[in-house]
Amino acid sequence: MTDRKTLFITGASSGIGAATARAAVAAGWNVGLMARSADKLDKLHAELGEASHVVPGDATDLAAQQGAIAATAERFGGLHAAFANAGTGLETPGTENGDPEEWRRLIDLNIMALLYTAKASLSELRKTRGHLVLTGSVAGKIHIPGSIYGASKWFVHGYGGNMAQEMREWGGRCTVVAPGMVDTPFFSEPKPDKLKPEDVADAVMFALNQPERANVPEVTVMPTG
Repeated sequence: MTDRKTLFITGASSGIGAATARAAVAAGWNVGLMARSADKLDKLHAELGEASHVVPGDATDLAAQQGAIAATAERFGGLHAAFANAGTGLETPGTENGDPEEWRRLIDLNIMALLYTAKASLSELRKTRGHLVLTGSVAGKIHIPGSIYGASKWFVHGYGGNMAQEMREWGGRCTVVAPGMVDTPFFSEPKPDKLKPEDVADAVMFALNQPERANVPEVTVMPTG
């Protein structure tokens, strides 16, 4: 399947990551799947078949991401896109009563792991004039009282704009996908009137499927409910 384009995804075992993997394979892409949950990845691989390659690992580990991206590129003969999707929220929001250890875990995943995806993938993406996609949030576009999670997504939006400028110098592209509330395992209770992971996956694929002359720097997707 080396004649197909290849997309690497972090946080691929559930939610937006898994939905994007399904949408990408349906659109004719290969996918490299990274997440900590090997069991969930194996189930997704069984569903997607030979168009998928599983590399379990922790996205907050740079060496693990470098190895996963190298393995994906070797398996499919190159890399055309990377989706820095892994992320987390806070059990105790706000600053005064917040937990600094929880803040550190959030920063490690929402910011450092995203930077690691970019660092680990750029040399491969440069070869293919490829595409970097980042999971932002509407929370990174508006001010929410005391939201540290929202502040982490402000970083993603700023960094994504900076990377779009850098990557255009060699024909690459960068897109931030900014959903509103999505009904995923990210939340402890179901959100049936909000977006579905498939809605965000469709936005990712919209950006990836643009002709080479066009870049979509940001896609915002809001629930009607």
